[in-house]
Amino acid sequence: MTGPGPTPDPAPDPDLLLALLADARLPVGAHTQSAGLEPAVAHGGLALADVPEFLHGRLRTVVAVEAGTAVVARHHVLAGLPPGPVEDAWAARTPSPPLRAASRTLGRGYLRMAGRVWPHPVWAALGRTPPRPLVLGALAAVAGLDAARLVRLCVHDDAATVGAAALKLLPTDPVDTVAWTVAAHRAGEGLVADLAHLTDPDDVPAPGAPLTEEFSLLHTTTPMRLFHA
Repeated sequence: MTGPGPTPDPAPDPDLLLALLADARLPVGAHTQSAGLEPAVAHGGLALADVPEFLHGRLRTVVAVEAGTAVVARHHVLAGLPPGPVEDAWAARTPSPPLRAASRTLGRGYLRMAGRVWPHPVWAALGRTPPRPLVLGALAAVAGLDAARLVRLCVHDDAATVGAAALKLLPTDPVDTVAWTVAAHRAGEGLVADLAHLTDPDDVPAPGAPLTEEFSLLHTTTPMRLFHA
């Protein structure tokens, strides 16, 4: 009879955490999502040539909210503050029920992974279905991942998710999607400067993305779709 196996590492290495969460093959990652690309193609007529601008639009809106929430969540965990106000700030800036549900589905998957691999009392404080940026912030705090790299992770995740979805929805040269991701990282440095210092939930950006929200609502009624959102 074999034993229970090795004891999980109580604290993830920050570089390992970055590698895991940036990998689209992670089973609890964003591979089930299109970062809004499928709804934009199906209901907004988005074409392949529009994808780079679509990505940059998300940086200014959706990613700014997600990254800002993650940074403030990281601070709250490190400071021993309750996560509830951070989650409330995220919810107020994410009015679309389908987008909230998608984020909570991803957050639940990340939380399950964290609890299994890196036991820590902070996971219980996040609740059963926390949104993804709340869990990302807590993971960053536990792993010692700094706020700037956390913002870059959020930028990369969104850009890479769009790129992977584009290869299925708007077939193109895979190298093009790499170029989009690199360009998004360059543009994302502005978000690093704007967000990495945040500590107050009220300071999380609230830019609004009405078309993204409208398309997400229409997407829930689409009978044939490849991605959840």
